[in-house]
Order: sequence, then structure tokens, then C-alpha cells
Amino acid sequence: MKKVGVIDYGTGNLKSVVKAFEHLGAEVSLIHVSKDADEVDALVFPGQGTFDQCMGSLKQTGLDNLIKKWIVEDKPYFGICLGLQVLFCSSEEGSRKGLGLFDGKVKRFRLGIEYKIPHMGWNGVYWDKVQNNPLVRGLTGGDQFYFVHSYHIQQVSDNLTTFKTSYGYDFISGIYSGNCVATQFHPEKSQEKGLQLYRNFLEKVV
Repeated sequence: MKKVGVIDYGTGNLKSVVKAFEHLGAEVSLIHVSKDADEVDALVFPGQGTFDQCMGSLKQTGLDNLIKKWIVEDKPYFGICLGLQVLFCSSEEGSRKGLGLFDGKVKRFRLGIEYKIPHMGWNGVYWDKVQNNPLVRGLTGGDQFYFVHSYHIQQVSDNLTTFKTSYGYDFISGIYSGNCVATQFHPEKSQEKGLQLYRNFLEKVV
């Protein structure tokens, strides 16, 4: 059985993420400190709250170093929402530094009054370089996933594979690099399409 560790830094409800991976046959445990990850095959980080709050909690528990080491060693990682944003250097949402694993900027949506912020609800996700990759097996560009966020990744280095979504303008709604996958949308709230993405992650990189 594949062992998945879900990072728990004391903010938010992890139940839906845990249930999704258990539904797919994984053995799930919660990761509170680094040693909790000794026996797991993959890390999943469903970040919630604010950027500064998240980074403060990660540093306090030492989980920031765990995540950095895990991704540098190309071990399977799936980040969700803030679990994507903290991989970058900084965010307009706060003053703390991010993990700095990838170059890029986290920016607040700047939209006309016809657009509501946060961006909440279903929206299409598109990709190009991963079209024939097992990560998106059973999925089609434009499939709908569920979003809840006010900040997004806007600029990344050219060698990073991205998913994109449009809300007033195009923004990066996910990244893919080696065994690291991270999405701005919530697969666990995205019904069968979300489960399929989690299933592909488990089958491909674990």
C-alpha cells in the first residue's frame, strides 16, 4: 500500500484531502514534524490560511526544511493552494520569504469590478507540455476544477511546466517539475476530475 503523508501545520480542515487519498487506496498519516515523514512515500501539502501564517508555522516546526529537502531530492510532492504558493520566493500577501524552490511571483488578482475576489468556483485548466504525460491521463485540457483564492502565480522560469487558467487574464494554476506537482485549485473539491489527478499522481510518481 502506498503511504502518503499529509502536512498538518495546525490550520484548516484536512479531512477532505485525507479522505480522497484513502478512497484511492493510500495509507494516510499526518505530518506534524519532520520525523513523521520517515516512512511515507509522498508528501501532500494542502496549505490554508495566509502566506505569512503558513510560512511562520512551517519554520516553527521545521517543516520548511523537510519540504525543501524533499523536493530537491525529487521525492513525490503534491501541493495544493498555499502548498503551491510557498514553493516560490515571496508573496504580495505578506512579508515573509517563501521556500524559494522555484523562481516566480505570487501576486494578488488585479481585476475590474465585474470580477469577484476571491476567485471562487469552477474554472477550466489547460496544459500543453504534459499533454501525453501519465500525470494527466484521463483528463482533457479545459476540464473544470474548483478554485478558492485571491493570489496566484504570475511569472515563472521557462523550464517549469505549467497549467494555466483564465480569470480576467491568464494565470498559472499549477506547476509540474520532476516528481513535484502543485496546483492552485483543489482536486479534493473537484469531484471525479480531481480524484483522477490524485490517482495519476499516485500511479506515476509513487
